[in-house]
Parts: sequence; structure tokens; C-alpha cells
Amino acid sequence: MKLDETDKKLLTLLQNDSKQTNKELSNKLHLSVTAVYERIKKLENAGIIQKYIALIDKKLVNKSFLAHCHVRLTQHSKEFVIQFEREIIKLEEVLECYHVSGDYDYILKVLVTDMEAYRDFMVTKLTAIPNIGNTHSIFIIGEVKHTTAISV
Repeated sequence: MKLDETDKKLLTLLQNDSKQTNKELSNKLHLSVTAVYERIKKLENAGIIQKYIALIDKKLVNKSFLAHCHVRLTQHSKEFVIQFEREIIKLEEVLECYHVSGDYDYILKVLVTDMEAYRDFMVTKLTAIPNIGNTHSIFIIGEVKHTTAISV
């Protein structure tokens, strides 16, 4: 699907605040409410807009200990990769998981309450997954930039 400038502006507005009404969006885009509604439906049906979410303040829900954990598997067989990925998906502490190139096979973004909770996660959950060769953790000291918006 080819996006025109209005689609791009609409996506930017929705990424900044998806709770805006179609009327508010129509005023900002100088379109009718119906035209905005149809464009949003078109973007949803094309899979460009996948879902709408609420972003939560980590500190206010007592989950502000953020770590990136690098994981290396013992082997790179298809079986080990599939098994690891199936298990990682089940772990609620893991916000993101990327299969990567380089010294490690995966990078996990892990969010827990504190260092003790991270240790518990590592000992009882992550390293309980078969075929993990080793891990390397990096703890986030401060957040310089965090966005979910994609420039279109």
C-alpha cells in the first residue's frame, strides 16, 4: 500500500495520541470525519495499524529495573532455536526478544521490580530454558530516549 502525505500525517497524529476522536483528527487534517474514518480503516485493513495500546509509566507500577540480556545458545540448530523462542515468549518479564548476529544469538529486554527480582528471573526462569550456553546482562542506568513512534 502506498501512503500519501495525508496518510503519513494521520499516522503521526495517531502515534502521538491514538485516543483522539475522528472529529479532532479531521480538524487537524482538514478532512471530513468520514474521510478520516475511512483512511483509518484502510490503514488497519492493510495491517499498517496493527493495534492500539496504552503506554504505562514503569515507575508507577513498580517495574523500573530494566536490563538487556544477551543470550548465546549451545548450538544453532533449528530445534534449539525454536525451543528457545517458544519458551521466551511465555516469560512475562521479557518485553522484547531479538534474534541477532554477532557474539550472542538473542538480545532480551527484561523489566522487573529490582535486582533481586532480576536474579530470580535469571536463576528460576531464563537459565532453566534448555540449551543456553551463556548470558551477559547490561543494566539500564538512565533512559535518554524512548519512543514507540515510527517516522513515516
